[in-house]
Amino acid sequence: MKKQHSGEGAIIIKKYANRRLYNTESSSYITLEHLAAMTREGREFKVVDAKTDEDITHNILTQIIMEEEGRGEQPMLPVNFLRQLIAMYGDSMQAMVPGYLEASMDSFRRNQAQFKSAVEGAFAGSPFAEMAKRNMAMFEAATSAFKPTTPPPVANKDDEIAALKAELARLQDKVDKLVG
Repeated sequence: MKKQHSGEGAIIIKKYANRRLYNTESSSYITLEHLAAMTREGREFKVVDAKTDEDITHNILTQIIMEEEGRGEQPMLPVNFLRQLIAMYGDSMQAMVPGYLEASMDSFRRNQAQFKSAVEGAFAGSPFAEMAKRNMAMFEAATSAFKPTTPPPVANKDDEIAALKAELARLQDKVDKLVG
């Protein structure tokens, strides 16, 4: 059987009526988790309805996002953002939102990589090195604030209060280091 690709070199994934996904490159059935991994690896794919040949990539990617958001871990999309996004449907600016979001995400990724490389090498040995280190520490502290942490199990209320005080002191130390 000939491997099928779209014109851009994207792998063709066929979705059948039984909801199964078939990777025409590897000639195997795959899951949404496989598609999520392919996306993280930067591999291009196009999902088509096996019967109609309609491009349903957008629907499948949206489904992957919904599954990722529902895994019980820290959601990436805040409720307020989702409400604002929903409110944009039907708005006169709706046509501009996809381009804006795509450009914002591209810019975020570029800035993240540039910031890290600038701090690691570009300022080394210059008067700005200390300032760059502090900025990097603040950036890392800000990004770590969005990562979920699991507190240690607490035996009773006194232990819980002590644990909360210790956590508060730890956070205060972080703030003092960033400010000072």
